[in-house]
Amino acid sequence: MKARRRPRRAPALVTAAALLLTAACGAPARSAGGEPSPAPSSAVATPTTQEPEVDRLPEPGKKLPKTAADLATAISETTEKLNEAIDGWTKSGEPELPEDVELLALYHQRLYRWAARHPEVASKAFARLPKKLKEQAEDNTSALRELLALTRPIKPSAVFKTRDARPAGELLGYFKKAERRFGVEWEVLAAVMFSETKFGRVRSDSHAGAQGPMQFMPATWKAYGLGGDVQDPRDAVMGAANYLKATGAPRDYRRALHAYNPSQAYVNAILLHARQIKRDPRAYYAYYAWQVFVLTTEGERRLTGP
Repeated sequence: MKARRRPRRAPALVTAAALLLTAACGAPARSAGGEPSPAPSSAVATPTTQEPEVDRLPEPGKKLPKTAADLATAISETTEKLNEAIDGWTKSGEPELPEDVELLALYHQRLYRWAARHPEVASKAFARLPKKLKEQAEDNTSALRELLALTRPIKPSAVFKTRDARPAGELLGYFKKAERRFGVEWEVLAAVMFSETKFGRVRSDSHAGAQGPMQFMPATWKAYGLGGDVQDPRDAVMGAANYLKATGAPRDYRRALHAYNPSQAYVNAILLHARQIKRDPRAYYAYYAWQVFVLTTEGERRLTGP
């Protein structure tokens, strides 16, 4: 089990939903192969077969592919490895985010962030993917583009706080409990927390004063927070489900989400992410492992993770 990292201070967000585009630890695996022993000088050397090198986990700053063919290969291979790692994690019952999931998810996130900014290369790359993965890639990239369109660069000197997210299984329990009580799909609630604060990793209030892991304005929380603590993940999820139900969900998610954040780009992004989770629940765990990025006037910066 990986030790928890202490929260650190870093450049601030303009708005949580707009800047968290918003997604891994440890050393790479060592090679299992070894060098063959040298043959005696009087003997004729015979061919020796080495064991294949063990797959390495991607370094946090691994170089991103630039061509369509390389991007398609990277997305395909990374998604396959990430899904396998997620399956191992969920079967293990361990609450903490494992190193392999964290590292693979970070590279997975960085690939899609790059694709979102290079639509021509991305389009050619996605055409090379199998249908199911192509749809996933298009949804992820489209959602990121929608949120990137809302992003305003911030000063590198701006400061805010981050923290570790609560365990994925714990949060999933809150989402499903809220769904049972209010009828709002848990996938939509998860997509909201993911987009707003990367599952609670952002501690700071937004520039407008929104608070907590689901980013409530104080007056809205007073009306719909059910008397709970806006900073508590369980209470925040219940309050969000209560508010979305009151504003139209589940009958009209677009109307409800637009009331939550009056931006069509935001609504589109939430529904795209929710659709991915519905198609494959492993997407929830992949998104859970994505990290906090912000765009500063000096370039993009990652604030959480390895």
